[in-house]
Amino acid sequence: MKVLITGANGQLGRELVRLGQTVGFEVHSLGRQQLDITNENRIQQIFASISPSLVINAAAYTHVDNAENESDLAYAVNKSGPAYLARYCADNHLALIHISTDYVFDGTKGRPYQESDPIAPLGVYGHSKAQGETAIRSILPNHIIVRTSWLYGVYRNNFVKTILKLATEKTALRVVGDQFGSPTSAAELAKAVLTIAKKISRREKFEWGTYHYCGKGITTWHGLAEKIIELAAPYAALQARQVEAVTTAEWPTPAKRPPYSVLDCTRLKSQFGIEPEPWQQSLKHTIDRIFAEN
Repeated sequence: MKVLITGANGQLGRELVRLGQTVGFEVHSLGRQQLDITNENRIQQIFASISPSLVINAAAYTHVDNAENESDLAYAVNKSGPAYLARYCADNHLALIHISTDYVFDGTKGRPYQESDPIAPLGVYGHSKAQGETAIRSILPNHIIVRTSWLYGVYRNNFVKTILKLATEKTALRVVGDQFGSPTSAAELAKAVLTIAKKISRREKFEWGTYHYCGKGITTWHGLAEKIIELAAPYAALQARQVEAVTTAEWPTPAKRPPYSVLDCTRLKSQFGIEPEPWQQSLKHTIDRIFAEN
């Protein structure tokens, strides 16, 4: 099957390209320089020349804080772009897999969010992603939206790589300890997305719609930072000896974050047989790769 991947230079996109080539797909990867998804005419031209069987959209504006001051760009990439992709797919009878976020929720539920729970984004990033979801649902019946959370990986900038860098420069770190979520490996998310893609290619029976995927287990940013340092210690001479937990109020940011954004992945397992591995295990695999590849 011929699969077209947008956002191919991002941390998830690069994993999709790397792993997609190992599962028998003919992968066509497009980064932002090759395809700006906010340009509908360019989508029409590029897609017509490739003639894909399936589209995986990993392109997104993900700068949560910057989105508060760059709302036009955030909505263009996260709302208009997915709508253009969905329109092309609808017109050409293609399926679309689209990646969304836990930040469509406000974090007040206090227990893992199911796909059917009401959304209530707190900032521009979450709101723009929510509107992208709505646009896809209104245009294209044959879609899969995968919401994920706290994404990190080997490629590009992310929380794990930031903590690794800071831990080599500072003896003490201060990290928010009252926001709860489930860290998600880009490589493991890519495997899940490609499993869905294989089901689509084989025309197996499943329900179209929205699904959740995140690492198994719950932690805080502080807990995640401590585990990163623990797992990296055998590889590097880290300066950090202490990670202090601070409150959200003590560490204000331009965009509000949900205090609890754990996702319930039960539906994904029941429909596709996909069960996430513990976040600690995925984190170890990622840190092993980061040091092996650098």
